[in-house]
Amino acid sequence: MEELIRFLFIAIAILYILRAIVRWALPMLFQSMVNKAQQQQNQQTNYKSQEKPTGRVKVDYVPENQKGKFPDSEGEFVDYEEIK
Repeated sequence: MEELIRFLFIAIAILYILRAIVRWALPMLFQSMVNKAQQQQNQQTNYKSQEKPTGRVKVDYVPENQKGKFPDSEGEFVDYEEIK
């Protein structure tokens, strides 16, 4: 009986200690994760703004004679009817 009471006392003490540590450590962990995400977002935003200089326009040109042509590897389209 004495061993059971001792075990319960130690188990409850360990649970309270772990609970206190988690209440203290988790907010710090989440705050550091949020700070890292914000820094990465700011870096991406700065990189994107530096990537495109203002006043430049890039236009891809496709010649008229190549529009609507399909490569031979695609084959032909054949209509089908559903048979019941």
